[in-house]
Amino acid sequence: MLYIIGLGLGDEKDITLRGLEAVKSCDALFLEAYTSILPGISRIKLGEFYGKEIIEADRGLVETKAEELILERAKKETVGFLVVGDPFGRATTHSDIVVRARHMNINVEVIHNASIMNAIGVCGLQLYNFGMTVSIVFFTETWRPDSFYEKIEKNRKAGFHTLCLLDIKVKEPTMRAMMKGVEEYHPPRFMSVNTCIEQLLEVEENKKQNVYNGSTLCVGLARVGTSTQKIVSGTMKELLDVDFGEPLHSFIICSDEIHEMEKEYLEFYKVE
Repeated sequence: MLYIIGLGLGDEKDITLRGLEAVKSCDALFLEAYTSILPGISRIKLGEFYGKEIIEADRGLVETKAEELILERAKKETVGFLVVGDPFGRATTHSDIVVRARHMNINVEVIHNASIMNAIGVCGLQLYNFGMTVSIVFFTETWRPDSFYEKIEKNRKAGFHTLCLLDIKVKEPTMRAMMKGVEEYHPPRFMSVNTCIEQLLEVEENKKQNVYNGSTLCVGLARVGTSTQKIVSGTMKELLDVDFGEPLHSFIICSDEIHEMEKEYLEFYKVE
């Protein structure tokens, strides 16, 4: 049996009662630890709360050893795969595990929870007014991807808001690790709203198609679903210098066609 269990967005207590019952029935628990995190909550703390040892499933394990370490075990035992947010709220990785498990005739049960894809409505923008979601990844000196630009353009032409999911880098191997085969990683990095805006404006400056600009109304969000969540609405230029604090951050580019109720709600979060 393989349970894929959503943990929600806040802390160890956000798991559903059904999810907790499944956790307690498992012989082994794996925590997917590279597409998202629970802010300030470690694997050890989760294990203490659930009364179970939890194995960290980093990118290497999930992408190259999942069949060997997780799925083969699930043929004989009850295995739980823990996912921050909802199992299908963000990463295709989780769909791939379900497909492989079913090909191996393993019983799979998915237990849902809140994810950033629905909790984003806390800012007052209505979920059915959102278009395609985009991912914004860290630029490097030699790689500055802008494939998101076309999707934002389509959303704005159709009168939709755009949710931007911001990059996280966890257990990314160093160049020395890749060249010499040693276990060495860069420190974790989490994209901020500020970096996201800088990169968006750089792409607009290069494209010059006026899809958005410094005066476009947006919403910056941090730690959604936690007791310290922060939400600020304002133009890109206004939000550029706002301190959103610790990760995780998300960003919304608003449509130019904002409903009156949405406008009224966003006033509660207007930048000072």
